[in-house]
Amino acid sequence: MMRRFIGRLRFFEYGILNHCDYPISTGPLEGVNNKIKVIKRKAYGFHDPEYFALKVKQALPGAKLTTKTG
Repeated sequence: MMRRFIGRLRFFEYGILNHCDYPISTGPLEGVNNKIKVIKRKAYGFHDPEYFALKVKQALPGAKLTTKTG
């Protein structure tokens, strides 16, 4: 079992060491995605994408958001 464990560590060694050098988390991004999903659920039935974009901008005032309309 120990050899198998060491083998798995060696397989993922590059990623583990890279994370130690650059500890980047996707937590903040997941939080933003969750807020947008909640807004989408609340706005079910509205068919105005511009209104949806305004609600997202209102919920995330410090974020730079771009929208594609057309």
